[in-house]
Amino acid sequence: MSRRRFKIVLIVPSHYDDDGYVIQWLRSAIPSNSLASVYGLLAECADDRVLGPDVDIEVEPHDEMNTVINVDRIVRGIRAAGGGFVGLVGVQSNQFPRALDLGRRFRTAGIPVVMGGFHVSGCLSMLRELPPDLREALDLGITLFAGEGEGRMADLLRDIDGGTAKPIYNYLADMPDLDAATVPILPRQTVTRVLGKYASFDAGRGCPFQCSFCTIINVQGRKSRYRTADDVETIVRAQARQGITRFFITDDNFARNRNWEAIFDRLIELKEKQGFKFRLLLQVDTLCHRIPNFIEKCGRVGVLFVFIGLESINPQSLMGTKKRQNKIWEYREMLLAWKRAGVITYCGYILGFPTDTPESIARDIEIIKKELPLDFLQFYFLTPLPGSEDHKILHERGVPMDPDMNKYDLEHACTAHPNMSPEVWRQVYRGAWALYYTDEHIETVLRRAHAFGVPTNKVSGLITMLSGANPIEHIHPLQLGLFRRKVRSQRRTGMPIESPFVFYPRRVWEIGRSSAQWLARANRYRALRKRIAADPASKAYVDEALAPPPANAADDHIVQAYAAQIPKTHGAPKHHDAAVERLAG
Repeated sequence: MSRRRFKIVLIVPSHYDDDGYVIQWLRSAIPSNSLASVYGLLAECADDRVLGPDVDIEVEPHDEMNTVINVDRIVRGIRAAGGGFVGLVGVQSNQFPRALDLGRRFRTAGIPVVMGGFHVSGCLSMLRELPPDLREALDLGITLFAGEGEGRMADLLRDIDGGTAKPIYNYLADMPDLDAATVPILPRQTVTRVLGKYASFDAGRGCPFQCSFCTIINVQGRKSRYRTADDVETIVRAQARQGITRFFITDDNFARNRNWEAIFDRLIELKEKQGFKFRLLLQVDTLCHRIPNFIEKCGRVGVLFVFIGLESINPQSLMGTKKRQNKIWEYREMLLAWKRAGVITYCGYILGFPTDTPESIARDIEIIKKELPLDFLQFYFLTPLPGSEDHKILHERGVPMDPDMNKYDLEHACTAHPNMSPEVWRQVYRGAWALYYTDEHIETVLRRAHAFGVPTNKVSGLITMLSGANPIEHIHPLQLGLFRRKVRSQRRTGMPIESPFVFYPRRVWEIGRSSAQWLARANRYRALRKRIAADPASKAYVDEALAPPPANAADDHIVQAYAAQIPKTHGAPKHHDAAVERLAG
């Protein structure tokens, strides 16, 4: 029987910096679970020979954050195979301009292109009509895919192979079950392009909360779906066979996964009885410490880092965005529980709530530094992301929003703020990093970690990255990696390709400058860590943030600072008004 080939090239597009160059590294920091999920689904289609027994399906995955995309080579490869397509995977709003530029080049060469991800799904789920950028993609002949791919890839491949692909595949109204779903996995050579060789998988999708700035609930749904402990064991064993033992579990909130304990018990068994060695990174909410055994088992299973959506310490801001689950009077108790488990905490913090001012933000950061024993704080602009309730409301009201999707990266002002001009807002954002990551506070963070037995080498290394990303590389730490690449010819459409006599001398200077700054920063924090370790008194270090929370939550300093803004809901601390008490007496 004669055979033929069908070649699929998957690309997670990157994002343009403010100068129009693709943000790209020798090694990137965050693995792409969308890439792993789609690759796993297509690899399954290849094994099942869904295009017929005579068709060999080849799947080639690329993450542009750590790989230079050679469009001409990919075009030649698909043509040589006699058929196939390019899949632009997991495209977020800030990645859409880059995805469109890539898609335009592939379509010019006559290669079929399919684009999916949060931008496509978010716009289709929340807007009454397609925005101009998605219409432009359709005009180019790019197929849009909204929703999740489980159970749908075979039909998509058959349509493309037969030349009958639809303009839009919309599965948002039909979320697939995850029980026994296909394993999200990538080849080892792809995983090893990520710092620390982290792979990823989702143990669940969807979120029960209603945060107005979030796109998860409108793309993956508010009804959570879960993998079983058997599924997770299959994933871990499959990765272990490739020598991969570090995992980012990408659930938006793993603490709300109903199978969390069964999954942890299975992983603990693999670790303690079968000798598996792995490390985990999770995302959780601020109420996870209330779940019996959750944090204790996180420490036991090998969770090294948790990301927590702290978002704000101002109750008024939290209520305004429907983040009612965040109880500021429980923040310290929650963070101390993570400290006792030996887990390093990342906390997200949003700048630009309607009541924020430069003065209130600076005050809040100083309160956090003094009162809360968190390790790392990451700052973001409050951004109306397409797919969120915030974006839908502004769109329907006709409120101006920046039309450039490249700026929807949580690092730019995309709409007006009632108290700050765009320039002031940018200054506040840059100042927030400098205000939190002072040398004095970095020493405090390292001393707290040392006192609790948290690995200070990990803490100092991450402090170097988080504190340096904005001032050195002018990007958010989530877009950071090891050794920045810039390809002169890969510049945003509409921006001129620079002369090599201008580009390369400047690039040499940039590399030298940034390398010197990174080295100086790393050496400074390494020396600080060693000094703390050599101090006999450092194990007994204590400060206000490490003290147990007061028995009466109303006596907590954060509660007292925001007493007037705390809603009078069930469980909220009752603020004692001294004047009222005097009258009553």
